[in-house]
Amino acid sequence: TALISGFSSLPWLVKPLYGFISDSFPLFGYRRRSYLVLSGLLGALSWSLMATFVDSKYGAVVCILIGSLSVAFSDVVVDSMVVERARGESQAISGSLQSLCWGSSAFGGIVSSYFSGSLVDAYGVRFVFGITALLPMITSAVAVLVKEQHVPGPTRGQNVLLANPSFLESSRENIIQLWNAVREPNVFLPTVFIFLWQATPQSDSAVFYFTTNKLGFTPEFLGRVKLVTSVASLVGVGLYNGFLKRVSLRKIFLATTIIGTAFGMTQVLLVTGLNRQLGISDEWFAIGDSLILTVLGQVSFMPVLVLAAKLCPEGMEATLFATLMSISNGGSVVGGLLGAVLTQVFGVTKDKFDNLSSLIILCNLSSLLPLPLLGLLPEDDSEIVSNEN
Repeated sequence: TALISGFSSLPWLVKPLYGFISDSFPLFGYRRRSYLVLSGLLGALSWSLMATFVDSKYGAVVCILIGSLSVAFSDVVVDSMVVERARGESQAISGSLQSLCWGSSAFGGIVSSYFSGSLVDAYGVRFVFGITALLPMITSAVAVLVKEQHVPGPTRGQNVLLANPSFLESSRENIIQLWNAVREPNVFLPTVFIFLWQATPQSDSAVFYFTTNKLGFTPEFLGRVKLVTSVASLVGVGLYNGFLKRVSLRKIFLATTIIGTAFGMTQVLLVTGLNRQLGISDEWFAIGDSLILTVLGQVSFMPVLVLAAKLCPEGMEATLFATLMSISNGGSVVGGLLGAVLTQVFGVTKDKFDNLSSLIILCNLSSLLPLPLLGLLPEDDSEIVSNEN
C-alpha cells in the first residue's frame, strides 16, 4: 500500500514540468485545451487497463501512476486558466474563483463518493474501474468546448526548434524568470510556511487501518463517509467564500490550525472506545469527526490557493502556480513519511493498535509547530498586491 501510494504521488511533485510544457509547447495550436483532451484520454486508458488486463501489483502501480499523471497534468492546466482570470483581482474575487473550482470538485465528490463504495460491494472492483474510465473521457469531451486563442505553431513535419530558433533562449529566460520569482521574499517566505505547514506528521493511514481491520468498516460504509466528507468540503468552500475570503491569511491559518488540532484529538475517543461509553456508535462518531475535520481542512486550504494564484507573474501562470502547489504537495508527502516513521516507532501495525492513541496525540500536537512562523505570510491583501510586480 505504501509503495502504490508513494508512486501515485510522484506525478504531483513535478507539476512545474507540466506547467512549463503547457506554457511553452502549444499542442495543435492550443496551450490549454489540447492538453486537457490528452490528459483525459490518458486517464481513460489507465483505468480501462485496470478494469480489464491488469492482474499484478506491478501493473497496478504503473496504471495508477499513469492515471495520477493524467489528473495532475489536467489539474495544472485548469489551475493556470483560473490564475489567468484571477490576475490583478482582489483577494475576494480571486477567492470566489477558487471557491467555484473547489466547490465544483466537492460537488463531483458528492455525486460519486457513495457509489464508489456500494458498487464495489455489489459488482467488484473491476466494474468500478471501468466506470471510472468513462469520467476522463467526459473531461476530454468538455475540454473541446474551452474557449482559447489559437497560437500559431510549426508547419507539418517542421521541428519546433527549427521553427522557432529563439525557443531555447526563450526557455532559458522562462527558467530564469521562474527562479527569480521564487526567490522574491513575498513568494519564498509564504512558500516556506506552506511547506512546513503541510510537512507535519500524519496518522491518517494508521487510523484507516484501525477503522477497517479493528472496527470492521465496510467499503459501503466508507463510501458513506466519503459522501459526508465531500459535502463537508462543499460546506468549507461555502464558509470561506461567504465569510472568510476577506479575512487575513494569518488569522485563518491560526484559527483553523488550533481548532483542527483540538478536534483532531477526538479520534482518541474512537480508538479507546470512549465514544461508545458516551452512547455514540463508532459509525456515527466517525462520520461526525470526518465532517468537522474536512470542513476545517478545506477552509484552511483555500487561502493557500488564493495566495499562490496572486503571486504568479503574467506569462508564467501554469509554471509558477504548479511550482507552489508541488512544494505544498511535497510537504504533504514529507508529512506522510514522517507519520509512517512514527507509526513504526510506536509499533502500530495493521493488527496492533496499542499505541495508536499516542501516535494521534503526537501528530495533532505537531500541527501547532509552524504557527510561530505565521509572520512569513503577508499580513493583508494590499501587501500581496503591492509586491506583485
